Amino acid sequence: MRAAILMAVALLTASAVDAHVTIWPQESKAGTGERYTVRVPTEGKVTTTEVELEVPADVRVSGVLVGAGFSYEFRRDGDRIVAVTWKQDIKPSEYAEFVFFAVNPKAAGPVAWKVHQRYADGTSADWTGVEGDRRPASVTRITAAPNTR
Repeated sequence: MRAAILMAVALLTASAVDAHVTIWPQESKAGTGERYTVRVPTEGKVTTTEVELEVPADVRVSGVLVGAGFSYEFRRDGDRIVAVTWKQDIKPSEYAEFVFFAVNPKAAGPVAWKVHQRYADGTSADWTGVEGDRRPASVTRITAAPNTR
């Protein structure tokens, strides 16, 4: 009986951790172009309608992969894309994935992706915290580029 309870708690904890908005891959090389995927679940009982990704200052977004069922728009500061907003209805217990292309920072280190998830009832979830927070930002670890000498 105790084993069954522990297993149930472990499964619930794992599904709650997996349910956060995440950016993949979680590791990439410095200075290289990368295809990133934003994975968005709707955890509660209200449909997600919009997802906004803030682009970190040292990352350069070059575009998004167009797909069926959603629209997107860029927010710019001059020529630089500083945010991407995808609009799609993601019903409770459903996931969506959005792909964008970017050039990584030239230096190794963590890149925190701040995401704002907006719902049909006007509420939002801001995935902007540090690791261990209730709503952490997804982090990609940028590793040193290989020496090409």
